[in-house]
Amino acid sequence: MKLNIPTDKKVYFTSDHHFGAPTRELSLPREKKFLKWLQLIEKDAAALFIVGDLFDFWFEYKTVVPKGFVRILGKLAEMRDNGIEIFFFVGNHDLWMEDYFQTELNIPVYHEPKEFEFFDKKFFIGHGDGLGPGDFGYKRMKKVFTNPFSKWLFRWFHPDLGVKLAQYLSVKNKLISGDEDAKYLGEEKEWLILYAKKKMQTHPNDYFIFGHRHLPMTLNIGNNTTYVNLGDWIQYFTYGVITFNGKFELMNFRDDESSVHFKSKIQS
Repeated sequence: MKLNIPTDKKVYFTSDHHFGAPTRELSLPREKKFLKWLQLIEKDAAALFIVGDLFDFWFEYKTVVPKGFVRILGKLAEMRDNGIEIFFFVGNHDLWMEDYFQTELNIPVYHEPKEFEFFDKKFFIGHGDGLGPGDFGYKRMKKVFTNPFSKWLFRWFHPDLGVKLAQYLSVKNKLISGDEDAKYLGEEKEWLILYAKKKMQTHPNDYFIFGHRHLPMTLNIGNNTTYVNLGDWIQYFTYGVITFNGKFELMNFRDDESSVHFKSKIQS
């Protein structure tokens, strides 16, 4: 998909917020911080990519969606109404997205990675779960969770029971805290980097941008191609931004509402 972005505007990327975890009360300060970030970037944003796991759990019944997140949903709707393009990629925690965002907020939802082109650069964007070698247990589990029959069965749970059960199981997942992702495994063991390297042989792009890993990093993987992981809004509060000159920057949003370049030993 080719986007026509004005030269005086920017494109932003964010992922892995897991709002709602570990509890609604403890999640609220992070939600308010994210809301302040949205309010700041709307001044110069032409497009925003939300690259998965905005919520720690999301399931759309026929007439019901999870309670809460009104401030964020309202701001996203306002930004979209004001002409800012917003693209939503589901993650492994909100993969039960259906048409609510598209219908209510006019925000398209993608269940698979997608290629975009703007600022004379090519981007391959996706959450990243289930890609690359290994992780066979999760890949099998994802097939079960996304199976239409499995979703049909879950719909028969009353929302009070179904959502509560799913939230409990989701919070038990250690990936939410990011602790399991705190260590860089090395270029030859990072499965998303291996996936990007293989993919670039048939789908050359300037940037491969993912979430899921929780560990913010940028890495040159050859042929003028950069691998990016956006980090999270649990521990790092990082996001990506690119301007007309085609330079991608990984930034940290601080409590004083300022942004600084994220310094990582992994960057290259």
